[in-house]
Amino acid sequence: MEYRIEKDSMGEVKVPADKLWGAQTQRSFENFKIGTEKIPPEMVTVFAYLKKAAAMVNNDLGVVDTERAEAIVAACDDVLAGKLAGNFPLSVWMTGSGTQFNMNMNEVIAHRAMDILRHQGSDLNVHPNDHVNHSQSSNDTFPTGLHIAGLMLIVNQLFPAMDRLYEALHEKSEEFKSIVKIGRTHLQDATPLTLGQEVSGWARMIERDKEMLTAGIDFLRDLAMGGTAVGTGINCPKGYDVKFAAALSALTGETFHTAPNKFQSLTSKDELVAVHGMLKALACDLMKIANDVRWLASGPRCGIGELTIPENEPGSSIMPSKVNPTQCEAVTMVSVQVMGNDATIGFAASQGNFELNVFMPVMAYNIIQSIRLLSDVMDSFRKHCVEGIRPNRVKIDFNLHQSLILVTGLIPLIGYDKACIIAKKAAHEGLTLRESALETGWVTADEFDAAMVPEKLAGIQ
Repeated sequence: MEYRIEKDSMGEVKVPADKLWGAQTQRSFENFKIGTEKIPPEMVTVFAYLKKAAAMVNNDLGVVDTERAEAIVAACDDVLAGKLAGNFPLSVWMTGSGTQFNMNMNEVIAHRAMDILRHQGSDLNVHPNDHVNHSQSSNDTFPTGLHIAGLMLIVNQLFPAMDRLYEALHEKSEEFKSIVKIGRTHLQDATPLTLGQEVSGWARMIERDKEMLTAGIDFLRDLAMGGTAVGTGINCPKGYDVKFAAALSALTGETFHTAPNKFQSLTSKDELVAVHGMLKALACDLMKIANDVRWLASGPRCGIGELTIPENEPGSSIMPSKVNPTQCEAVTMVSVQVMGNDATIGFAASQGNFELNVFMPVMAYNIIQSIRLLSDVMDSFRKHCVEGIRPNRVKIDFNLHQSLILVTGLIPLIGYDKACIIAKKAAHEGLTLRESALETGWVTADEFDAAMVPEKLAGIQ
């Protein structure tokens, strides 16, 4: 491998000749060979927007000249276009402020900006710190990047996936609205409802989670940018923070504001804890939906068997014809991963010391993974399971009429105690509810038949 020599404040470093990063990136690459987890590519995209907005504002405020600023902007556009992929190799397990990642972005953008200037015939130097990182510190860029990433990924990836799953579930609730089935509480028989009503509850969970997240992400619109090292804004021009938020808003199409207190923004990660808690709520609801589907589809002959779901893959290497609820299992695995990520984010956010939280790269990794996994698994579950759900009407009807809990419909006529006696008599003597009720003489056949209409008990008549 060919190398070139790069220099920083600590001396010379050998850097692969085909890479655009500099000495500080190389030091981090060599010093943190820990695990396989890398800074997510979504953070690279976010930082490209961030550095582009910073260059524009620095130029507007007269602290970076136009020629350099335009080259930095062009380099950021190359990052956004994916032209510089392969230049961002750093581990999550680095300094907790994300300084080396910030410098990785600064160095790559600076080198690319100089390439652009050389092509234009200019010999201007673009310095990673003095120009690309002007008016900034890793201590305000990384918190800013976390907020941008969380908001934009939720809006652009998670919300569309939630909408698609909601629509699929809503369509099923309408399709199944007249199918009366037995309800279940405590894993025991309960009073009837329709399959459509049951599925409508699933749909509403997704809708409600989106409502909560829509409110929650507003907290991510406040940005730490302009606080620089400890929140005082040292080496940052007056008005930079407000102009940066406006520039970033224009670039991303999302509304951002400068945080009213930069000291809070640097050391506290409460907004991320709150938003990820809402992601955990979504994971909890997805867990419940997936579990309901696989319970209701269990069998096919020796389980509940009220639903049939798509048969996507063979389910066993030894049992012929076995098919498993694999999409439900994927949903539940993602759900527990998100719950674990939430614990990580909570612990990490609690560790802010004095003017800075130094657990930010792991927070970035976890919140981005949660959003990515939730988005992907909802699309997979919808496409390969939900859209193919079918009711097993024979099993639904059998289970409905086997349940003794239908006796609840007699309470308005004879009261709770007598209804309980009828149900127990039927159970002990092997009678139907109708036979048991008529033997007691407490209701007539016509009264029983009028009270025990399943549609009436489910509230749709």
